[in-house]
Amino acid sequence: MNQTKPMLFSLLASALLLTVGCQNVPERVDQTVKTMVTSIKAEQRPIVIQGAMPVESERMAARLQHVRTETYGGWKFWIGTLDGYPVVISKTLMGMTNAAAATAIAIEKYQPIAIINQGTSGGHDPKLKVYDIVLGQHSANIGAFKTEVQPLGKGSNPLTWTPMDVIANESSLDHNPAAMTMRKFPADPTLLSIAKTVQYQKGKLVEGTIGSSDVWNSELDRIQQLHTKYGTSTEEMEAASVAQVAALYQVPYLSVRILSNNITNDGQYDESTADACQDYVLDVAKAYIATLTS
Repeated sequence: MNQTKPMLFSLLASALLLTVGCQNVPERVDQTVKTMVTSIKAEQRPIVIQGAMPVESERMAARLQHVRTETYGGWKFWIGTLDGYPVVISKTLMGMTNAAAATAIAIEKYQPIAIINQGTSGGHDPKLKVYDIVLGQHSANIGAFKTEVQPLGKGSNPLTWTPMDVIANESSLDHNPAAMTMRKFPADPTLLSIAKTVQYQKGKLVEGTIGSSDVWNSELDRIQQLHTKYGTSTEEMEAASVAQVAALYQVPYLSVRILSNNITNDGQYDESTADACQDYVLDVAKAYIATLTS
């Protein structure tokens, strides 16, 4: 955990004690406070906002002020400010591995106060329409399953697969029956609460479970099972891996996904949903910034 602010406040307290008994105490204390507060503000930890593809990240990057870019490996970061507060926009690239790597890099390089992962997704809930936004009360890896033993020639039936909690412990999953469950990473309560208060006009805002994997599911039976048995509202390819890394680093995290299509009710793909999601998430970031700077 970052110790900068506690250390600064400790120094502030020490400085105030040293000024006691001196002449012009109010003036000296006032100047000390101003100096220390300036130092604290200089140590503001940024908010990291992620999008996998250019269509999911570059609109946000264009809204930052005082921008510079940094690239590590194949992962690009725009560093700037939003409403005067430091923000880093991260283009994670597509998929679980890319998103996890980009998240670890962002945490190590920028020590963020929070991470918001956002983008487009395909619906699992027939009640949700294109442009509806799912606030990830939970994020889950829907690609981590153990298959049943089947002899050659008997085919494959994903509806019989058993989910695996890949971070349940460090021993073999074969010796830990409790690990044969789907882990759901919870959202940070503060970020989720703030996101629920931000107005959004192009669709509904709902809380739900965002499912992630390096699989593009188009089988309706499979989608229905994920929705009814595991509670998924929508699916994409990054959120759960970001949530897992953020949890291990103990960084507050929120996933946000807009439905760009919904195969369960014939909702057709609309690329402009990516813009709508970025605009909404920037409003969430602004609302969060207001709580940090008040």
